[in-house]
Amino acid sequence: MVAGSATGGDIRCLFDGLVPAEVIHAYERLLASNGCPKDKAEALVGDARLVRALTESGMAQVQPHSPAEVAWLRPASPALALQGVLAGHQNRLARDQELLLDGHKRLADAQARFAGDLNGRCPAHLVAVVSDRAQICELSAALMNTARKDWMTLENLHTEMPLTGDFAQPPLPAFAGRVRCRSIYEAAAMDDAAARRIIQACAETGEQARLLRQVPMKMKLADHTTAMLPLTPTGTAGALVIRAPVIIAALREYFEMLWDRPTPLANRPAAPASRLTPAQQTVLELMAEGLHDDAIARRAGTSTTTVRRHITAIMNRLGVSSRFAAGAAAQRRGWIG
Repeated sequence: MVAGSATGGDIRCLFDGLVPAEVIHAYERLLASNGCPKDKAEALVGDARLVRALTESGMAQVQPHSPAEVAWLRPASPALALQGVLAGHQNRLARDQELLLDGHKRLADAQARFAGDLNGRCPAHLVAVVSDRAQICELSAALMNTARKDWMTLENLHTEMPLTGDFAQPPLPAFAGRVRCRSIYEAAAMDDAAARRIIQACAETGEQARLLRQVPMKMKLADHTTAMLPLTPTGTAGALVIRAPVIIAALREYFEMLWDRPTPLANRPAAPASRLTPAQQTVLELMAEGLHDDAIARRAGTSTTTVRRHITAIMNRLGVSSRFAAGAAAQRRGWIG
């Protein structure tokens, strides 16, 4: 493939998800013009930051000035540009792998020094009562880090203060594909706008969520090892930290019994605020076909400006910052096939 022979759709397909959309657009502009004088590059592609992104990723190179020509910023061919982008990702993965190995060594040392994940924060016996509010909050947050296969919660969203977006802990990014996260929520919570946003945000980050008419208590349970139960309705003034295998087994059995009864979150009718308009749905489906804005506008019988306004509204509704993420989030919600 030679520079200039690829269409905008080809370029987006090559690089979508690998580099930010603004960098793809900058590369398209540079490729369409087959380069430009270096001192005019910022005006052509957008700004100095985008010029730097293109050169650092190998998508463009600066040709030094010569007696006959000024310095030029030249685009790499799409194949070479993609090779440079992938090499950058590979180098970052190698560095992350080194950090991960070092982190595991540190974890092993910490476990040896402090005798387990939670023993440093609660008594060593199998059932401990914790009444300090700060310690309860700290243990509640830290318990998720101990999960290796299963993370299960019961949540009725009873709180002492009004709900805010930071009330719940979404599944950790590191859990993806490794830890199964399941939560059962009280169905009435979906009638509260703040609670609904919290539940949907957790579901969109990988949690399997179900609804039960009444959730009798809060509970957090990590694997077959540790559970946390409240001693008060909100659980902030007193809690039990349990590591007794017999009790843990009973709590897991109780959770599984409840899990078979509720309604999966995806089966509950969406709240009006979460639905797209018919025009937005049409644009979303055309986006999923990989069409660019002008093609979507032609197919939808509207203007490119209106299409872009719909796309912005869709991304805001889904709470994402890129079209690639919008497609993934829309699929998770069942908005597109």
